[in-house]
Amino acid sequence: MTHDFQWTDENKVALDAVIEANRGERGVLITVLQKAQEILGYLPREAMEYVADKLRIAQSEVFGVATFYAQFSFKPRGRHTFLSCQGTACHVRGGDKILKEVLRDLKIEAGDTTEDRRFTVESVYCIGCCSLAPAVIVDDEVHAKLTPKKTKDLLNRYE
Repeated sequence: MTHDFQWTDENKVALDAVIEANRGERGVLITVLQKAQEILGYLPREAMEYVADKLRIAQSEVFGVATFYAQFSFKPRGRHTFLSCQGTACHVRGGDKILKEVLRDLKIEAGDTTEDRRFTVESVYCIGCCSLAPAVIVDDEVHAKLTPKKTKDLLNRYE
């Protein structure tokens, strides 16, 4: 999937407001990058270059910070984030089957986003719900004791 990023006036105005509101603050770069990702859905190269220019810092510093922290995504993300736990308890209770079913249904690989940007699916190693295994988190909601059939129904609940 190619990522043809296009600025909108609304996005630039929103990002400029964030930059101005945080200029001179400690940790301004991380705050601005977090807000940029919130506004744009991910951090395209053009946005990082724009932030560097507006904050008058080297592009290499912006790219360095953005690539250091796992919270930043450089690919468009889906409207919904599907975290499939593959920790020991979930794996033993069928978490691998849940993940395979989701990936097959959505026709993507783990770590990817569906073409329609409905879902981003990630394989994670623990969501802290071992007694509810196998479990997933969709957006911020835990779904427990899943089966492949329940998982298919779960996907259909999110538009």
